[in-house]
Amino acid sequence: MEWLKNIQKYLNRPISPLNSERILHGRGQLVVGAETIAIDWFASNVLVTLYKEWPDQDVSVLADYLLNQLKEWQLPPTSIALQRRYLKGAPTEVLYGELADEIWAQEQGLQYRINLKQHQNHGLFLDMAEGRRWVKERAQHKRVLNLFSYTCAFSVAALAGGADEVINLDMSKGALAVGRKNHAKNDLTGARFFAHDLFNSWGKLKRLGPYDLVIVDPPSFQGSSFTLDSHYPKVIRRLCSLTEPGAEFLLCLNAPEKSSEFLIDLVAQDAPELRFVSRLPNPEVFADKYPEKSLKVLHFSRE
Repeated sequence: MEWLKNIQKYLNRPISPLNSERILHGRGQLVVGAETIAIDWFASNVLVTLYKEWPDQDVSVLADYLLNQLKEWQLPPTSIALQRRYLKGAPTEVLYGELADEIWAQEQGLQYRINLKQHQNHGLFLDMAEGRRWVKERAQHKRVLNLFSYTCAFSVAALAGGADEVINLDMSKGALAVGRKNHAKNDLTGARFFAHDLFNSWGKLKRLGPYDLVIVDPPSFQGSSFTLDSHYPKVIRRLCSLTEPGAEFLLCLNAPEKSSEFLIDLVAQDAPELRFVSRLPNPEVFADKYPEKSLKVLHFSRE
């Protein structure tokens, strides 16, 4: 099996037992034969994600290889789970061991709640690790606005970096409940949580501001409530009303069909006071044959 040989060549780096990290990013098109899989590590739990159907025999071979390799590295996994992303509901099955309902995995010394039984999203987007590092390094004494906050990982990073306050806004009460747990687990205070529709909340956000750092990390598509072409420009037009000169912005785009230029052009058109500074690098393990198809995290500042 050629794909297995290529994976064996790729999986040759140390893994920290308590960390959360991607150990194989086949979707980057750089591991021949494994272009439709991803393998993640969450505090001794392995998640294999299939984006297209694989033969059951190949799945068994991969699970056996991972189990034996990890034991050889003296990192026996607690569980190996398989998520079939190509099926409706992204069902997850356990291939080995026992999968806990709640896993606490580390990233850069902070702990985040992971639920590998929870459909498509498990609580932490691993490709955003460098974005969280950037926020942590620049958040000291700042008031931070975290839009589309999901489980508030950016907020945890900001407060750990010394932010004075973080406002988290997301429509999902369940995601924000996990965010509260993440803050409590890390003994962090100073966060506020609002389960609101952003497009009905501009007045409230303005009253709570102004903000020194704004993070915008929207879904690439969420039914009629958010589409990139229709709704991202509406967000960008409001950014200056929430901030003062000198504010910084982290604008994120996780849509393979959209390039960095899409977002840069939107900002130039709808918020000309903002200056593009740089694109943050993605974690090395997320290297992609076509970089513009991978996650785009862009830093802007207000003149």
